[in-house]
Amino acid sequence: MNTHLSVNVNKVALLRNTRHLGIPSVTRAATLCLQAGAHGITVHPRPDQRHIRDSDVHDLAALLKDWPEREYNIEGNPLHNLMPLVEAVRPQQVTFVPDSQGQFTSDHGWRFPEDAAALKDLIAQAQAWGARVSLFMDADPAAMAAAKEVGADRVELYTEPYAQAHGHANQSQALARFVAAARAAQEVGLEVNAGHDLNLLNLRDFVQAVPDVKEVSIGHALMADALERGYSDTVQAYLACLRP
Repeated sequence: MNTHLSVNVNKVALLRNTRHLGIPSVTRAATLCLQAGAHGITVHPRPDQRHIRDSDVHDLAALLKDWPEREYNIEGNPLHNLMPLVEAVRPQQVTFVPDSQGQFTSDHGWRFPEDAAALKDLIAQAQAWGARVSLFMDADPAAMAAAKEVGADRVELYTEPYAQAHGHANQSQALARFVAAARAAQEVGLEVNAGHDLNLLNLRDFVQAVPDVKEVSIGHALMADALERGYSDTVQAYLACLRP
């Protein structure tokens, strides 16, 4: 299996935060996903802490010390609340995402050359803390060299446009752009992750077409499936999509 699955547990925290009972447990959800074979856990703490809280970031870091072969990926905007958390818990991977403080969900990648100056020193700092740095990027082949120039190790391709096209007449055209973006990234020495709206219906087609995707980060669809199937069966179903 070449592509790893990182489970985003944000939606577990979102449900928990609607009451003051501490359920469902974010760490329990992460444990069950890891036991089922997930290669890592992703969180995206936002400044308003509407789902993942700072305490969750620390609790999951403590949990993952018992799973040294798995990875912890923390996403977020490095210009907001992300960097102090990265410094404190030292995850294996940090994914820089250009979302605004009140943004509903991530919906675009970094822009170059506009964002280059702000990113370069932040990338170097995260790497100095031991993290691999991935930049959340649109599937624009022309932007990949710029992502490499600011020091990124990987890019995470924003896959919502592919997900929206899947099953429609423009699916092949949309997928071809992701193939081209991945190849452009790899040609300049970047590795490739992917995420956003990937699910059991579209995931296999994506990883079979797009070359050498290192990791997919999946949260919303996976948690929706887990409500019906349970964590273990759901994670195993997603892992099956990633097998050649």
